[in-house]
Amino acid sequence: MSIEAYIQEQVLAERLRMSSVVVVYDPEIRYRRLCQGLASDSTVVVDATESSIESREQAMCSLQALGRNEIKSLLVYVPMKAPVDEEHKQVDPFSPFAACGGVFPDGDGDSFQSLCLKAKPEHAEEIRRLFAEDANPDFAVIDAVGGGVGWPNLRAQLGAESSRDILLGLMAPDTHQLEALQANDAWVSEARDLFKRTLGLKLRTRGKTWSSIADELWRFVLFSEFVFDLPESLPEALADIPRGEEGVRPIIEGLCDTLRNDRRSQDLYIEKAEEIEADLNLPDQCRALTDLGVRDTFPFEERTFLQQAMAAFDQGDIERVRGILGQHERSVWTAQGESREKWYLVDSAASLAQVCDDLEQRLPEYSDSLEGLVQFYVGALREMDRLHREFEQAVSDYVWQDTRGEMSALIQRARKCYANLAESAQQCFMRLIKKTGWPLPGMLANTQAFDRLVAPQLKQNGHRVAYFMVDALRYELGVALEKQLADDGSIEMQPSLAQLPSVTPVGMASLLPGADDQLTVEKGEDGVVPMLDGKPVATVAQRMDAFRRRYGQRFAEMRLEDFVRNKGPEIDPETDLLVLRSVEIDSHFENHPETAPAQITNALKRIRMAVNRLVDHGFHEVVIATDHGFYMNNHAGAGDVATKPHGDWLIVHDRCALGDGSADDHHLVMETERLGIRSNAARLAAPLTMAPYRVGLQYFHGGLSLQECVVPVIRMQLRSHEQPSVKRASISISYKQGATRITTRVPVIDVAVEAADMFSSEGSYEILLEAQDKKGNVVGEARATGPVNPATGTLSLQPGEAVKVNLKMQMEYEGKFKVKALDPRTHTVYSQIDLETDYTV
Repeated sequence: MSIEAYIQEQVLAERLRMSSVVVVYDPEIRYRRLCQGLASDSTVVVDATESSIESREQAMCSLQALGRNEIKSLLVYVPMKAPVDEEHKQVDPFSPFAACGGVFPDGDGDSFQSLCLKAKPEHAEEIRRLFAEDANPDFAVIDAVGGGVGWPNLRAQLGAESSRDILLGLMAPDTHQLEALQANDAWVSEARDLFKRTLGLKLRTRGKTWSSIADELWRFVLFSEFVFDLPESLPEALADIPRGEEGVRPIIEGLCDTLRNDRRSQDLYIEKAEEIEADLNLPDQCRALTDLGVRDTFPFEERTFLQQAMAAFDQGDIERVRGILGQHERSVWTAQGESREKWYLVDSAASLAQVCDDLEQRLPEYSDSLEGLVQFYVGALREMDRLHREFEQAVSDYVWQDTRGEMSALIQRARKCYANLAESAQQCFMRLIKKTGWPLPGMLANTQAFDRLVAPQLKQNGHRVAYFMVDALRYELGVALEKQLADDGSIEMQPSLAQLPSVTPVGMASLLPGADDQLTVEKGEDGVVPMLDGKPVATVAQRMDAFRRRYGQRFAEMRLEDFVRNKGPEIDPETDLLVLRSVEIDSHFENHPETAPAQITNALKRIRMAVNRLVDHGFHEVVIATDHGFYMNNHAGAGDVATKPHGDWLIVHDRCALGDGSADDHHLVMETERLGIRSNAARLAAPLTMAPYRVGLQYFHGGLSLQECVVPVIRMQLRSHEQPSVKRASISISYKQGATRITTRVPVIDVAVEAADMFSSEGSYEILLEAQDKKGNVVGEARATGPVNPATGTLSLQPGEAVKVNLKMQMEYEGKFKVKALDPRTHTVYSQIDLETDYTV
């Protein structure tokens, strides 16, 4: 392979595959032709040689196309030096593109000399001599190095041309290569010569088997990389272990990078690195070292880097945390089950803390009016709720295995960041509520949702509408749901203002026909009772009767879960209004708050599946509404509780009270009429803070806060939609190169979309990964880490992409099961494998 082909195929193309966006800085104009040769239908190459202004505009358009999945990668060629510091980056027009992906060259390992050494390691001495004489030799000069062909047995048995490929074949042979190496030992003497010339390794083993030679080669290569990267002095106990000289560093690092990043050799690399680490007792020998460099050759180094990230987070140095995360996001060790959970928890905590800090600084700009604050919440502030929910989901997924409380300090600090911002926003909200009242004129109120969005559509002859009444779908979840449904029809979402008090019976009653004019809230001895036109509508049956009185045989209703599982009654073709009821989110939070964040994903999955089924039933439109939002109170301590107000009050759901009494320093007390409540109770009282009236609540609603009272309403026109044809691409899943037993409750599954032909590179495939027992019950789900969307539980891949996905098995399940890759809308099986648990007790 020529040096040009090596750099183009093994370096630049690989960087594009890993990062999607790469900026090549080339003041010597050495790589321009190589970059231009990478252009294709799926890869855009922008050449900034002629005009930086026009090329930046072209690059921006291409970056937007990449975001829309219209292309797979973008390479920007810049014929000048890369910016070396922040000041220069600010004036470089292409720095933002580098921030989106990567740069080339990136460090000393990407120097032209290093690349030549990696491509031709057997001629390292001659290449170094050439560069000493000429710092910028031509490609042809490099290609001429070496002349004749050496090591004929190795080349023939391994089917390899370059010495680099021979070394890789000896370390990680495929099946055919291994059979050839084991067939005879004619290659052994050639291997000894190759190792000495390329790596400076003089084999100690007298064995002539592949395994004995490969073991010594693996130890030499991995230990050499570890020492090269070590900023501190090597411990004395390790000083006599064979390792390479500094001159072979580019060769060693190139081999290790390939072995770690290539899917075919990655599992073997993990096995060998763990074995060598244990044999050399590296964790104990290196215990006194504080800086292990930037490369994590061995698993114990990754644990050290994780500790550094956690320490930086504890010190509030989010920039340092981000630097460590970026440095190790593609580490082979962070992809392992338990490690991946810890890294994802740190990443989630850093994202939450960073966004909370940014939003805290912006909050005063929107504190002058209630309308401005609500719009800020809808547009940006709700991100604190999304990131907090995703963080708590990561905590829920990991905390069961954190027996030593290793992550406790990080968890508490991240929760405090969210609590501080939520409390600041709450103070503004309550101050403005007192001034303005509720709901805001000019904004949609929940009591108006049905009459404005559903009733008019039912006047059209034959127009069929499905009306979802979802319990506790707060605003940020509505945003996530809207993104999921965007491909299934024309969709529109708007904020709506919940009816007070924000409890389920009142909130669901507010979604009924005529609620804006006829809904009242009666305070009785045993609680509050919502009334519609004088009739109670506190129960599901009473609310469904309200629909039936108005629409008669045109109306049908059932539980959303029954509809999805096809367990409900047949839907009459004459049904124009179908009401689907969902209580999963509220129910899980009320009964199992520790694991509820993960159940939100399942609730949204069911809504999406229901929408898909409605197309088959001939429905034209969907309206999704909710009764109230909620607040996750995981950070609450023993003293975070509100005192009950003085007066004649009925406490409603631990977050507000109806009755009469005077205000105090801890409560907002307002006339019910000013809060949009028609009631026999004169006033409503609510805590000024986010605290409830009862200790220990990790989840609540019922009171006044942005999270409880600003909710989504989604309206969409249905249309048939197909994913890209699976006939043109094959979705495959595997576990540890064909292993059939899992020894951890967090196994890592390989998922790949393999293009079948040149036409299958367009479009992306959304995949739901589940473990199911023989009855079809779900016993394991994809964890919301890495490529898995926390809100949907799915991953999106393009043909040619491959990722590793953590599967979280249920703690109590043991036995045989199938891992299935499914279409999330129809649950069609793309691919499946059979596995069995084999846990060590």
